[in-house]
Amino acid sequence: MTTDSTADFRPTRRGLLAAFAATAVTAAPAQAGIFGFLRGGGDVRRIRMYSGRTGESIDMIYWVDGKYVKPALAEISHFMRDWRDNKSIAIDTRTIDIMAAAHALMEVDEPYLLLSGYRTPHTNAMLRSRSGGAARNSLHMKGQAADLRLKSRSVKQMAAAAQACAAGGVGKYYRSNFVHMDCGPNRAWTG
Repeated sequence: MTTDSTADFRPTRRGLLAAFAATAVTAAPAQAGIFGFLRGGGDVRRIRMYSGRTGESIDMIYWVDGKYVKPALAEISHFMRDWRDNKSIAIDTRTIDIMAAAHALMEVDEPYLLLSGYRTPHTNAMLRSRSGGAARNSLHMKGQAADLRLKSRSVKQMAAAAQACAAGGVGKYYRSNFVHMDCGPNRAWTG
């Protein structure tokens, strides 16, 4: 096995099991599971990111023992806000799960660099007029997408991990060095 960060990503059995466990969706958020976690029991999901735009970081356990933690989801949604307009909406938990599962598959300690989370229609229109790279009906405007980067992993490795989750859209942007992950239909593209 090579340690070169540009080598092809090959998910391990342990990594796949952890990722698939992290993508199981449950609906009821509750605080009670937190106490079980603090005693050392139960399953948790964690997301780690930082934003070069705002200088903020987040290292958040957002799911404990089969339940989403509402205050954690609110904090994640605020973190992933449109920094240009300083507006946020609830980020779809499926997107957070995909991001967390892909991160677990890559077995890295490094947090994601969040390039774009939620986008207001105003920001999305501005990005479309500048580069044409933003979709007219972007899932970013619904809180269902994120553009992410890792220094320790290539675009190809990140995309392979996200695609292994088979849970949404994965876009590879080699020139801009980021991967788009969303909870829309299962599809892949290169931009």
